[in-house]
Amino acid sequence: MKAQLIAVVLASILAPTTAAVPAARAQASMVTGAVTSQPIGHYEFCRQKPNECNKRLASSPAPKLTPRGWSLMKSVNASVNNRITAMTDKEIYGREEVWAYPKDAGDCEDYALVKRRELAAKGFSLADLLITVVRKPDGEGHAVLTVRTEQGDFVLDNLHNEVKPWYETSYTFLKRQASFHTGRWVSIENGRDVVVGALR
Repeated sequence: MKAQLIAVVLASILAPTTAAVPAARAQASMVTGAVTSQPIGHYEFCRQKPNECNKRLASSPAPKLTPRGWSLMKSVNASVNNRITAMTDKEIYGREEVWAYPKDAGDCEDYALVKRRELAAKGFSLADLLITVVRKPDGEGHAVLTVRTEQGDFVLDNLHNEVKPWYETSYTFLKRQASFHTGRWVSIENGRDVVVGALR
């Protein structure tokens, strides 16, 4: 009886902490395929900053998402979204598809680059911080940062301060950086199927 009471008390203490982290579920992770074409903007970015794109990463399972990790993901997403003013490459540089670390203004992939850098500085592995190309429901291309975890893949998006599991977004997922090499990209095999299911 005493053991049961202790178990109930422990459960009530621990529940708020663990409940803060989303639980894993079926299709929580993207299914990636073969190496595919690199976005032209990323190709040019890599020519400017080769050290960002030549890192070979050890293949490993996605790490467990802790309450601290979850809190960092949410705070970095909101902080970068609030600090950077959304502007197109055409408005900033006078041309399309410029991937760069923004000072105070940028477009979607620039937000993703900053979030990736800030989370890496806080201890996340680059193998789990993957810039991802998606298509919005209106057909327009868009880029977000995907964070790979044991509980699934989460999206940090400049259009939303809320961090969401990828399958809860309205996007079609096309390709993302490879978890084994910062300069390679892989296709996303189930990107469209999950989106269709999520819209029901």
